[in-house]
Amino acid sequence: MKSKHDTLDRRAFLRGTAGFALALPAFETFSGIASAAAKTTSPRRLACVYLPNGVPMPLKEDPAYQDWSWFPHGQGKDFTFTKCLDPLESLRDDLTILSGLSHPASRSNHGHHNADQFLTGAAIGGRGDYQNSISFDQVYARHIGEATRFSSLIMSTDGGAGPKRKAHTMSFAPDGRPMPAHDRPKRIFDMLFVKKDGDAAQRLALSKSVLDHLMEDARSLKKDLSRHDQNTLDEFLSSVRDTETKVVKSARWINLPLPTVEVDRLNLDLTGEDPREYLRTMYELIYLAFRTDSTRVATYQLGKEVSTGISDYLARAVDFPSTHRLSHQTKKPDGWKNFGIFCRFISEELGRFADRLKATPEPAGEGSMLDNTLLLFGSASSAFHLSRNYPLILAGGKSMGFKHGQFLDYAGANAYRGGWAPGEPEPWKLKAAGEDLPLSNLFVTMLQRLGVETDTFADSTGTVSEV
Repeated sequence: MKSKHDTLDRRAFLRGTAGFALALPAFETFSGIASAAAKTTSPRRLACVYLPNGVPMPLKEDPAYQDWSWFPHGQGKDFTFTKCLDPLESLRDDLTILSGLSHPASRSNHGHHNADQFLTGAAIGGRGDYQNSISFDQVYARHIGEATRFSSLIMSTDGGAGPKRKAHTMSFAPDGRPMPAHDRPKRIFDMLFVKKDGDAAQRLALSKSVLDHLMEDARSLKKDLSRHDQNTLDEFLSSVRDTETKVVKSARWINLPLPTVEVDRLNLDLTGEDPREYLRTMYELIYLAFRTDSTRVATYQLGKEVSTGISDYLARAVDFPSTHRLSHQTKKPDGWKNFGIFCRFISEELGRFADRLKATPEPAGEGSMLDNTLLLFGSASSAFHLSRNYPLILAGGKSMGFKHGQFLDYAGANAYRGGWAPGEPEPWKLKAAGEDLPLSNLFVTMLQRLGVETDTFADSTGTVSEV
């Protein structure tokens, strides 16, 4: 006779006759079975999202400053989002904006070299010998060990590892080796399904939906669930089916030919929905991976620091032909505004992902998924190749003791030294007016709250107690 414990083990996945399975979220129905003496512990998750090429930072005297400067106006609890970030207003109490942090070893770097070191803090330099180190996300992934099916989910819009100093990935192994990123939603989606043989893979390829092969097991499982868990299962399966649809649509985006000459950038066959749908699909895949506890660590690099990649088409979502070009055209009429409109789009999709986590109760745990997830968003450039005063957002993690609803302005007057007046050198060529805090201090703080026993990372000098 099967016990409920046997049922719990079997129900970690929906299993189909075609030889594959779908990971499921935890259910309250079974939450007390594995350990009758202990309450279910919510997993702690980490997601890091990287934006290349910096953000709008016009000078205070510039008319665009009030609406399109990326950093909020004010400080502490008394701050106002500009149009770059106001799509995040509903998440105000769940996030902290930070200015005045950067990696000491890279403050003189040209901004095109910054993605490599954003999560490592390594002194990769601008030329010559190159040696990176383990990235912050991989420290936590090693701490998690084999608690999840995948130690981490590494994603980027351009995919692969990329060349040195112009990486397509934020994640680096302990020896400093770049860890290639996934860029194809179909491959990521298929990772959520266990395929046992070639026949299973072939059947899945020919199917309209993988869920068609799993519904018999789903109906059987539903009988054993509470009413609350039945609703959870229905909502989860609906999310999976919706994501399948998005995966199919995103195939058009990922298969676009890369530009060979400047005129190809126009790519008139591309619509604004393609990049927007792609971004939403990638975020949804992270959500599903977290919800099924397939992994607790995810990184997503939105684009390369330079042009001529598929990510340079992201700006088509807001009717601009080239993403990278926006950061170079800020001296032209409406330049800061146009750059800001793109950043607003990025904020909208980041906010949609965070709202999704916030709206989902922690499976068989307490609070929301966002309460148990640390979501770090940022760039290793502020404005136009300037490798100081990184624009940073830290969201979630309330169950880990994080305090939010604030703008921590460690840069002070230096926070707005991203723009430049006619005749002046570009900001990255100017000597810093002040000294940033090491970004690794924030990483140490995050690692400690995630449960890692450490007092140091890279060139850290302490922690950030204000969060």
